[in-house]
Amino acid sequence: MSIKICGIGSFNPERIITNDDFAGIMETSDEWIYSRTGISSRGYASGVPTWKMGVFAAKEAIKNAGVDPSEIGLIIASTITSDFFTPSVACLVAGELGLFCPAFDIGAACSGFVYALDCAERYLRTDNKLKYALVISAEMLSRYTNFNDRSSAIIFGDGAGAVVIERTEGVYGSYLGSDGAGGKHLFGKLPFPAYPFYEYEVTGMEDYPGPENVIIQNGKEVYKFAVKAMPAAIEKAVAAAGLKIGGIDFFIPHQANIRIIETAAKTMGIPLEKFIVNIKTRANTSSASIPLALCDAVREGKIKRNDIICLCGFGAGLTYGAMVLEY
Repeated sequence: MSIKICGIGSFNPERIITNDDFAGIMETSDEWIYSRTGISSRGYASGVPTWKMGVFAAKEAIKNAGVDPSEIGLIIASTITSDFFTPSVACLVAGELGLFCPAFDIGAACSGFVYALDCAERYLRTDNKLKYALVISAEMLSRYTNFNDRSSAIIFGDGAGAVVIERTEGVYGSYLGSDGAGGKHLFGKLPFPAYPFYEYEVTGMEDYPGPENVIIQNGKEVYKFAVKAMPAAIEKAVAAAGLKIGGIDFFIPHQANIRIIETAAKTMGIPLEKFIVNIKTRANTSSASIPLALCDAVREGKIKRNDIICLCGFGAGLTYGAMVLEY
């Protein structure tokens, strides 16, 4: 069994923040940012909450799929920037769609879309009554950006992507993993202790002296993790699908940094042209980056029906995962 993406949708904020805008508030420049990240601009949500971005992307995906919303039997949303700790983004989307199906969020950071899609595939595989599932990734990283940290503030953007999937026969393989020991290299602190009456220690995280409720990143360590995790996950997912690397038409990686993508491509001996890259204008939108890149590639006519694609995510946790399927 495999899954088929029968509808895609996205939400891209209208407010665009350029590298020159950052140069106006910190010591940086367009050349400095672009040469190190591959980013020229990013969208910031303005007056649109995370869950609402998810609604816009979901409605477009359902329309694109040509299905009746009532046929959606499962909603899974991936986000680390929800507007509420409860209710979930998925439940709020279900409410807007007038649905009463199972709906829940997962938090796997930048790997979230792959995790959510893999989870939905398992539901479809084990429940013959389930016809369509809706998978959404919605992120508002501008809300948690530390504008006092030049190295991380410049890389994040907002947006949402969604897909409608159904059960089918065809190519499929996935691989998910994590390295929790590296969690201290990329994290976001809550403004209050999670367990106020319990003594615990995670060196380098709870004692961080900087501002609360922002993303903290050790760029060098995250880079070292990503350039190893990305090729490893791709190779295992491709093998699980019974294919060779050369059998993949396009790779859609998490859009973290152009250097990570270039290094991974070189490591695997894959032409960079086979990687879908839209980081220049979207920046790093965490779990939303893969579905946004997919949407852009399909609309530009680069990815077509029956292409074999490989999705690969890596991020905080540390998490990583890849999936191979036929578009």
